Amino acid sequence: MKNVQFHFDFGSPNAYLAHKVIPAIEQRTGVRFDYVPVLLGGVFKMTGNQSPATAFAGIKNKPDYDRIEMRRFIARHGLESFRMNPHFPVNTLQIMRGAVAAQVAGVSEAYIGEVFADMWERGQKMDDPDVLRARLDAAGLPAQELIRLSQTDEIKATLLRNTEDSVARGTFGSPTFFVGDEIFFGKDRLREVEEEIVKTA
Repeated sequence: MKNVQFHFDFGSPNAYLAHKVIPAIEQRTGVRFDYVPVLLGGVFKMTGNQSPATAFAGIKNKPDYDRIEMRRFIARHGLESFRMNPHFPVNTLQIMRGAVAAQVAGVSEAYIGEVFADMWERGQKMDDPDVLRARLDAAGLPAQELIRLSQTDEIKATLLRNTEDSVARGTFGSPTFFVGDEIFFGKDRLREVEEEIVKTA
């Protein structure tokens, strides 16, 4: 079985939607996705890319169509808990460093689930340090340790390396998936991701 990776940033609503669909793919295929935290702002800077909200702001009809496709995806997968974050866009540097710290602390799955929910279900302002600490405490996560770790040079360097390596492999946004060396971009490619997993099993 080839390694399957999900390169993500909490600031992407489409990354959240993909995250919610991944468990069903894992159940059907028996594969476990490896979650790789990357900093989307860094990806954009390295590739000259922009967020869709900025890149397509002046294009007639495309933003409206993108919203239609998002509604269809949400309905197809029963993701009615999704809410656009009222504080969007949120600076994700701290919570992405936190994702790396959570891997080191052995609480990655719980951290990712809670932070995605805080961002795209509960509408929390997750770039506010007080809000972040309170939400981690409420989730029963080791807030003090995660925040301490996220401020270390090792964690900062790991997130930067993740981001640089991801871009070197072809990433230009989030969510991005790799099945072995095959790259797939966007939540709407999850069917192709699953097909590639099955093909290479």
